[in-house]
Amino acid sequence: MSPRTHPSRPRAYGKLRGMAPEERYEDLVDEFVGAEQTEGPEGVTPPQGGSGFGRSALRYQRKIFAMFVRGRLVLKLPRHRVDELVAGGHGVRFDANKGTPMKEWFSLDPESALDWSALAREALAFARGHGGGLAGPPFPASPTPDTARRAQS
Repeated sequence: MSPRTHPSRPRAYGKLRGMAPEERYEDLVDEFVGAEQTEGPEGVTPPQGGSGFGRSALRYQRKIFAMFVRGRLVLKLPRHRVDELVAGGHGVRFDANKGTPMKEWFSLDPESALDWSALAREALAFARGHGGGLAGPPFPASPTPDTARRAQS
């Protein structure tokens, strides 16, 4: 077995400073689908390769939730969560070279200290149609103008 696929190998997804982003993403794929599986226990499928959008993507029931693009981890998350991450300086909205950043896609700065595994679990929970599950409690609802006004009163 290679060191990458050895089950007893300690993992620190996204926390290993000396590790190249490509290696961090390979570890993330291993975590979600295993080194030699075609589908993970949660219905997650590994990257299929090829060309075009999503060639490096982890998918849940054919929905992309995480991918590796231009040296960065890209995740599909709720818009308010992307807003939080961008405001916190952890990265930018993903732009698929179309000139328009996507509202629910986040491109993590490779130098960010955020845990790749935790973020990918959030994205998986979002792809499943809820914010709970593997990532923890459900995502809070986005405030509406009415609820925002009530909160200020």
